Amino acid sequence: MRKKHEEKPVNHERWLLTYADLITLLMIFFVVLYALSMLDASKYKQLSESLKISLGVGTPEMTNFEGGQITPYLNTPQSDEQDMKKYFEELQKQNEAQREQEAMEAYKLEEVKGVIDKYLEENKMTANVSTQLDDRGLVIRVNETLLFDSGQSYIKSEFSRRLIDLGKILNKTDNYIRIEGHTDNVPISNDQYRSNWQLSTARATNVTELLIHSAGMAPKRLSAVGYAEFRPIAINTSFAGKTKNRRVDILIINSKYNSVEGNK
Repeated sequence: MRKKHEEKPVNHERWLLTYADLITLLMIFFVVLYALSMLDASKYKQLSESLKISLGVGTPEMTNFEGGQITPYLNTPQSDEQDMKKYFEELQKQNEAQREQEAMEAYKLEEVKGVIDKYLEENKMTANVSTQLDDRGLVIRVNETLLFDSGQSYIKSEFSRRLIDLGKILNKTDNYIRIEGHTDNVPISNDQYRSNWQLSTARATNVTELLIHSAGMAPKRLSAVGYAEFRPIAINTSFAGKTKNRRVDILIINSKYNSVEGNK
């Protein structure tokens, strides 16, 4: 006779296993979400710090003083964004101020050019003296024939008075001024000068000294330089071209170059 098996009692708590598995999966899911959110914040902070460093924005540690206690200032992504916004606003203001200053400088140089052009016309000097504006500033270009005898650096007495008048006009500005001597490409060798370098430099120096001693210009505003034949404005293969290249340029330097010129 077959032995009768007893039936096992039904376990009514097996659902707890499924519930526990579900809770575990949910916990893992939320942990993953949290990790992803922290990763994004970390990447954002790294990007922000990288931008600050490349743009020259400092990231000093800050503290807040509350109730006599020192508490650290937490640099959150929101505060980083505000810092960057503030930086770009300040940069925009600086650019606008610079553009305004450049416009005012251009207007001032235009006015000086107008005064000099009027003086040149009234004294019938336009054939040998001209003015032009370029990125460097205002250039007063004086031909050699008006200033010097051939191969010499002494200023002709008949033009000294005119040069002093021009110096007094320039004395009303506060720009730096550079006197530039130029020659053609014909070599020179006489008792005074062994090269065009020496001749061009001597001519620029004599004009500079006349402006200082006779026109009352401040020496710290002036500089003299000779370029010999190496800064031509015309070809040196014709008589007309050589005549144009033998000159002295009086350059009223745009104030945007003050930091460079003032350190020379």
